[in-house]
Amino acid sequence: MDNAGTVEPAGFDDALAPLPAEGEGFETDWPIRTGDVAPAGRLRFDGIARYLQDIGSDNLAATPLGLTDPFWIVRRTVIDVHEPVQFPDHIHLRRWCSSMSTRWSNMRVSMSTGKGGSIETEGFWISISAKTGMPTRISDDALDMLARTTDQHRLKWKAWLTEPVPPESDTDIKFPLRATDIDSFDHVNNAAYWHAVEEFLVDYPDLVAGPHRAVIEYLYPVLGKEQVGIRHRYESGSLTVWFVVDGAVRTVAKIAPIS
Repeated sequence: MDNAGTVEPAGFDDALAPLPAEGEGFETDWPIRTGDVAPAGRLRFDGIARYLQDIGSDNLAATPLGLTDPFWIVRRTVIDVHEPVQFPDHIHLRRWCSSMSTRWSNMRVSMSTGKGGSIETEGFWISISAKTGMPTRISDDALDMLARTTDQHRLKWKAWLTEPVPPESDTDIKFPLRATDIDSFDHVNNAAYWHAVEEFLVDYPDLVAGPHRAVIEYLYPVLGKEQVGIRHRYESGSLTVWFVVDGAVRTVAKIAPIS
């Protein structure tokens, strides 16, 4: 891979990678579930996050990666909602690698429905060692498989959401963790963070009425039984939410309109 391209760190407003060649990637579909939608029928962000987890698991199970490279955690998820998915409907998902390095990869998932729903996503996924819980080298076979849909083999990490967290104030709220929020790593499951974001969207419905981008970055894991506080800022039509433990930011999410 000495002549492979380098992916320069992107930013919040950068476009996602285009679709791969016809026939490449992993595809599946299922009906929209009632537990994943808001009262008006919009597929919620936590529902989208679960779909991304589910297609990732199905993708692993359908290939040798389920045995050679079974453990991955997501560091960032980008969700571009061009046309909201509405219940009832049936969703088609297509997943492929859009850039990679030896320990992580950007995995794109395109979601579309027969009624015109259109969501494009990209996740920065890190391969994890079952023995150490730390990032580990992706197997050679997995690297070959991922490389089928990208020539970008030197993916770098750089945080997109770097705005300083607001100071503590009386607008802070608590985010009580439930037993069902915790995954097999004893971390808060990445879909659970979106429950808090959806709480704020009740007050800012216009933000998700048109095309919008949502980005969440998991900086440090939140463990079960930790005390989590949330700070937020709504400014210039954008919502930013910080998840704070003992005064330190663990996760940041931002939603903004896109043209």
